[in-house]
Amino acid sequence: MDKKIIKHAFLLALGEGVYITLVALLMFGIQKLFGAKPDPVIIAPIAFLLLFVISAAISGALILGRPVMLYLDGKKKDALQLFGFILMWLVLFLAIAFLIIIRY
Repeated sequence: MDKKIIKHAFLLALGEGVYITLVALLMFGIQKLFGAKPDPVIIAPIAFLLLFVISAAISGALILGRPVMLYLDGKKKDALQLFGFILMWLVLFLAIAFLIIIRY
């Protein structure tokens, strides 16, 4: 097992975790940022869907970008290992988040 792949997977998963945290903070703080005024009915779902699509694109790039590049370069084993380790780190981060939630 290549330690470089594990480290790279950790950094990509950490980047995804930081991105998710920033989006969650934005979603929780949006009312404070813009006040408690009611949004126009059509703008809220449009904004949510735009955020969802942009988030999916960024998450896809963070999680799949490097493995796809490795795969296309003929390094299929490294690509699959990197993808697997990224998922492993994300599951570990999720478990830690659940432990924190349960503790408090």
